[in-house]
Amino acid sequence: MVTVFTPVYNRAYIISNLYNSLCQQSSKDFEWLIVDDGSTDNIEELINSFILENKIKIRFYRQRNGGKHIAINYGVKLAHGSLFFIVDSDDYLTPDAIEWIQKTSTPIMDNNDFAGISGTRIKPDGTKIGGGKDFGSIDANAIDIRLKYGVTGDLAEVYKTAILKQFPFPHFENEKFCPEALVWFRIARKYKLRFCYKGIYVCEYRPDGLTAKITRLRRESPKASMTYYSEHFHDTIPVKWKLKASINFWRFKFSNYQKDYKMLSPLALLGWLPGKLFQLKDSHNL
Repeated sequence: MVTVFTPVYNRAYIISNLYNSLCQQSSKDFEWLIVDDGSTDNIEELINSFILENKIKIRFYRQRNGGKHIAINYGVKLAHGSLFFIVDSDDYLTPDAIEWIQKTSTPIMDNNDFAGISGTRIKPDGTKIGGGKDFGSIDANAIDIRLKYGVTGDLAEVYKTAILKQFPFPHFENEKFCPEALVWFRIARKYKLRFCYKGIYVCEYRPDGLTAKITRLRRESPKASMTYYSEHFHDTIPVKWKLKASINFWRFKFSNYQKDYKMLSPLALLGWLPGKLFQLKDSHNL
């Protein structure tokens, strides 16, 4: 079974699109697990009305506002499915998404080299988010798929729940954001995914979404941001990507956080000045 997991925060106005797409799935072998991250709208009332319709399996839980990454941790603990698919509340799935996930994941479920599979994200008109040519099917980790194979555009990863239990998102006191790639890249250092050029996840980036305010979120959660960029800096990646990671490390660093991130190599120090300049630009634009 697939666990379709949706973290929500004040999204009652849009989540019906996702619900309707789940009701239209060609395979009903899934559960819809929702964790509310401290919403103040009528989301619980709305989800309860969906549950009463009894069209699909729905489980709803609430947590104190802590951020999407904390909601994911909670969802992984609660999941009944062997596969865990994060689908945001303002997005929805193609009618054959669950069926495709089940069929595509079957050959790799007992293979310990794989953490899961991935389709692609598409616009409502069917075009791939971020573009990129048809790459067919590639077995690679989440770092190499971009840097070694040159795959561009947005992907739609589905992870084995058992793997996610091994890699929970870290909690940083007083921070409510953590780059999801922090965990995806930790998994990538040990496991690979089966990436397929198949649109299964439909999305449009909205003004109230995380993507639209990503710089502010990273600034407000500097410890999580610094941890991500520090770890990625030490991956086996091209020099230009290391430099980019070092620039962003200094960009989101704040002076009184003294944890040793091992960012004192000559290349990392080259990122200090441009990182500081970006930091000033960010401060001016907020």
